[in-house]
Amino acid sequence: MIQRKQSLWLLLAAAFDATTFRFPIYSGDWMKDTTPAAIDLNANTTIWFTILTVLVGGLAFVNIFLFKNRKMQLRLCFLGIFITLALLALYFLEIKNFYSGNIALWAIFYVGALIFFFLAIRGIRHDQKLIKSLDRLR
Repeated sequence: MIQRKQSLWLLLAAAFDATTFRFPIYSGDWMKDTTPAAIDLNANTTIWFTILTVLVGGLAFVNIFLFKNRKMQLRLCFLGIFITLALLALYFLEIKNFYSGNIALWAIFYVGALIFFFLAIRGIRHDQKLIKSLDRLR
């Protein structure tokens, strides 16, 4: 399980997803009732961000232990990518509600989780090719 590269990538995706609860993707002033308020946009901002972030992190972590079922692992990685892209789209839609601000350096964690899912898919496909080539030799 740990010897496989995709297990490391999925663990890093889960870890990066967990850090999004602490670090913001965007910091700025949000106009609410004509008074600006300084707000950091992170996974704790709304209930939907929290639910989707927990779902992506849990999906990445559980996916580590599905190493015997590569097809299911591949499907769950694609689902993780889809949910992560949806989550990033929701963040950027929420950024439009801000009066002023800037993207935080910690936004790398949000994109990093997406990249690690892609790397895990690459590792799973490599394993599938290796198993097919070994089956041909038998």
